[in-house]
Amino acid sequence: MSESVDLRRILKSWPYDPEQDTRIVPGEDGRSILQVRTPLGIEQYELDGRPDGARPYGKESALEHHLERLETAKAAGREAEFDLGPRECGELFSEGTLYYFRYVRLFQLKEWKRTVRDTARNLRAFDLAHRYARRQEDQQFLEKWRPYILRVNATAAAMIDLDHNAYDEALTLLQEAIAKIQALPELDDETFTFERDRSLSGLREMAAQIQKNRPLSELEKLQHQLQRAIDRQEFERAAQLRDRIRTLKKQHIC
Repeated sequence: MSESVDLRRILKSWPYDPEQDTRIVPGEDGRSILQVRTPLGIEQYELDGRPDGARPYGKESALEHHLERLETAKAAGREAEFDLGPRECGELFSEGTLYYFRYVRLFQLKEWKRTVRDTARNLRAFDLAHRYARRQEDQQFLEKWRPYILRVNATAAAMIDLDHNAYDEALTLLQEAIAKIQALPELDDETFTFERDRSLSGLREMAAQIQKNRPLSELEKLQHQLQRAIDRQEFERAAQLRDRIRTLKKQHIC
């Protein structure tokens, strides 16, 4: 650079506050951008595409490039010859870190759809490296964090459903994520063990809270009323409630 650029004026306009350190603002061209205030500066991320705005190989990401390579190999009947060497794996690992930095902040801002998008994207990178990396250490490199990313992905997806009062759908997503984590092969790795146990605990706690706080369905309300009627020996009312429950169940089956 021919002359120095002092950033103090910019930094003073947004003082560092760990409770308010992330924001989405319009860029000069009108696009929305994600900014993070750190103690010593400001980080900026693209909200869409690769977080740093780069387009390796002319694609949105290196992952997309290697996935296209894989599809080409499959189309030619040469999937068995496809692999990812140390350089390609290092490229994918570094790129995945950029998406991780972004989705952590998106989660903080409750940008659930973008969080689901970025975590799903990184899971595709996990799968690609695990299946096709040439070296075993590269195949296993990301697996220690798989429980964590499954948890974040499921939590964000469940929050989308909760925003639409779709409680059963949210519970199903959480239960499926729990099953996926439980089914992961055991790794002799402290990080894996920690993230698996923490993720299972967090997902179960969220599911329990949803189950506790969600409104009762009409069928559940009738079943509660039926039990109260039985306890109070109100047999005529209990018979009426049984009839309403049978009718409602038939409607659901149809």
